[in-house]
Amino acid sequence: MASRTSPPRPVGAVTRGTTNPNRLRRMDRWIAAVHGPALRRTEGAVAVDLGYGAAPWTAVELLGRLRTAAPAVEVTGIEIEPARVTGAKPYEREGLTFRHGGFEVPLEGGRRPMLIRAANVLRQYDEEQVAAVWERLRDRLAPGGLLVEGTCDEIGRRHVWVALGAEGPRTVTFATRLGSLDRPSDLAERLPKALIHRNVPGEPVHAFLRDFDRAWAAAAPYASLGARQRWIRAARDLSADWPLTGPHSPTGHADADGERRWRQGEVTVRWEALAPRNASYR
Repeated sequence: MASRTSPPRPVGAVTRGTTNPNRLRRMDRWIAAVHGPALRRTEGAVAVDLGYGAAPWTAVELLGRLRTAAPAVEVTGIEIEPARVTGAKPYEREGLTFRHGGFEVPLEGGRRPMLIRAANVLRQYDEEQVAAVWERLRDRLAPGGLLVEGTCDEIGRRHVWVALGAEGPRTVTFATRLGSLDRPSDLAERLPKALIHRNVPGEPVHAFLRDFDRAWAAAAPYASLGARQRWIRAARDLSADWPLTGPHSPTGHADADGERRWRQGEVTVRWEALAPRNASYR
């Protein structure tokens, strides 16, 4: 009798599965702006929503938002909990599928994704586990692919994410609904796992948020013009001391693309400026 072998067990742990419609809209819009051209140029490009949770809303929304920039892109939602995959199957349609899996990122036919988005997945992991997970996910990317990993609040008002290429982490983006912001350091509670325990004196991310708060306070006169104008002014002042960058800036300095993203309530800074001390990430 032929032996039967069980499929490999997915890599990772089951998350709480908390999700909400529009929770990841800020991350999605940034991805479409930054990575949309690469997705559009790549024939058969597939994007992965890794760990989409107890309901498939974020994968459904990711497809719609990415297709504004890359009309032919496909999205696969991957979940480690089988019941969540079963529950998502009725939402499948052209360009959208759901699969059981984890950090091994199993795609049909061994395809390699041009994008892996992992939002609120590593929150429950130890900081010491992050580097290995990042490396594993980056190894699954297609050439020119992007990994975006970060954390947001339950309704998507505050979000911080790291963007990584094959070579390692590139940037950290802070994004917020400006009307709900008291000060930029409010975003500290949404730092991704690689940074959240490093928001202490002596660490670069703590110094960055301190300086961002100072720039925000100095820009208080612009509040009469609205929170957006105050944010833009604070970011412009912050860029004198920190390497803020736009989506396509090769220099690591603020550029026209970067200023356009500021208007969306975002600020992106190069990873090496915030990288934790005495830790190795690549």
